[in-house]
Order: sequence, then C-alpha cells, then structure tokens
Amino acid sequence: MRGAGGTDGGIGRFLMGSIMMVAGGYMFLNAIHVTYAFGFSSSFMRVGGFNLTGGMVFVPFIFGIGMVFYNSKNIVGWGLAAASIVMMAFGVISSVKLRLDNMTSFDLLVILTLAVGGLGLLLSSLKGFDSKEDISER
Repeated sequence: MRGAGGTDGGIGRFLMGSIMMVAGGYMFLNAIHVTYAFGFSSSFMRVGGFNLTGGMVFVPFIFGIGMVFYNSKNIVGWGLAAASIVMMAFGVISSVKLRLDNMTSFDLLVILTLAVGGLGLLLSSLKGFDSKEDISER
C-alpha cells in the first residue's frame, strides 16, 4: 500500500499534519473580529472630491428599478440598477475592517506551532522515506 501522495511517506504524518493545520487555522481565524462601517451616512467612495455615501447609492437604484418596471426593455434602467448594486457591494466590501483579538504570547505560539508545524508534517509526508530494509539492500 502506497502512502500519502503516492509516495512511501507516512499516512499518519499526513493525517496529523492535516489535523494540526486545520486546528491552527481555526484558532487563527477565530481570533479575528470582522467589523464594518457601511451605512446611510458613512462615506465609502470619493468621486471628484465629492463623498458618496451608502444612501446616495439608493437614489439611482430607485430610479433604475422604476424605469425597469415601467419598461422592462429600458437599457438605462437596467444599467442604473446594476451599477447601483455593484456600488453597494463594493461599498460593503471596502468598509470591512479586520481586527486581531488580544492574546497572550502563548496563544500566538500555539497557533503558529499548530499551523506551521502541521504544514511541515503534511509536506514531509509527501516525500518518500527510505526504510531500513532498502538501505541494507544497497
């Protein structure tokens, strides 16, 4: 039976490395807090020195939707509605803020050891190992 990656590497090392990487990644991602500042009055884009707020994006959206419902073949209405949705999505994504939790150095060392050590174990399992029998035959 072949090992991880079709080599003579250890399946146990592969599984242990995978578990360690997943645990370290989970602990790291669990320590990140995501906040946002998107709202009707918050500025998310500057257009020619003019601050564009979240509420201002809804004005062309409303006109576009009205034009589409009046005449569904109106390209300008579809364009206004689509551009407004894209601008809203861009505004929400660009206003996301990531913050790392306060943690002790021990917590950080555990996270790094699990993530990077797991990666090392996983990668080492993909290379072949010389068994003692193979060495004595040479």
